[in-house]
Amino acid sequence: MMTPDDIDVWVGLDVGKSAHHAHALDHDGNTLYDKPLKQDEKAIRTMLGKLSKHGRVLLVVDQPNTIGSLPLTVARNMGIAVAYLPGTAMRRTAQLLPGDAKTDRRDAHVIAWAALKLPETLRDAGPDDETLAALKLLAGHDEDLAHESTRHVNRLRSLLLQTHPAFERALKGERITRDATLALLERYGGPMGVKRAGIEDVKDWAKSNGLRAGRIIDDMFKAIGEQTVTVPGTLMAETIIPSIAHDIKTIRDRRREVDRQVEKLLEDHPLLTVLTSMPGIGVRTAS
Repeated sequence: MMTPDDIDVWVGLDVGKSAHHAHALDHDGNTLYDKPLKQDEKAIRTMLGKLSKHGRVLLVVDQPNTIGSLPLTVARNMGIAVAYLPGTAMRRTAQLLPGDAKTDRRDAHVIAWAALKLPETLRDAGPDDETLAALKLLAGHDEDLAHESTRHVNRLRSLLLQTHPAFERALKGERITRDATLALLERYGGPMGVKRAGIEDVKDWAKSNGLRAGRIIDDMFKAIGEQTVTVPGTLMAETIIPSIAHDIKTIRDRRREVDRQVEKLLEDHPLLTVLTSMPGIGVRTAS
């Protein structure tokens, strides 16, 4: 990033989903630009082009990712320096300026003023690196999938706990999310379906499908024998359980695919070997 002495125009951009607000200052703090700006390449390029006539420009945003990605990409493409003002620094800077209204216009002015007067508060907006951008997207997607999986697992446990607590206990911990367990629940539904099929048929089906589930099946049938009554709602629960188990399996498969995508992106990255050599750090954490 350019040093303050290299800059002639400081542009603060308060980014938004459909529109931003841009505020530009010169060396003396005079306003060169103070207008809303569409979230559109042509509009961004036109604004930066006009300001470049005043000299070298620095574009500073308050969000370097998601809705702030396009302005940064356009600026880099034009050879314009970019930076990022963290939220904490922005709030502290706002306290130094008159007024307390929280508007896009004022926020853009605060960003530009901080860039001009307090350059040490700025942070690198990150390189225009396709690999790093892709990893950020995959990491965010994987996090969403993890939350979705947890929600489904909690719902599955709730149904089993409500209708057959002993059966739920037999699938304690990570056991309920094993591929073999999910396949059995998708196939048979729950304790009633498992009992109806019988232990020999269940084991034969598991074996024919390459599932190492002998011990899990034994524990399932042991748990089934601990309850003789049928709790109201059990029949309906056993029609719901297969779809939940299927959804969990689908999410797990998708997360595995994300892992493969991450590994492929990182296979030629120079930092991968360094990061994964540290204890406890695999490909997902390295990304």
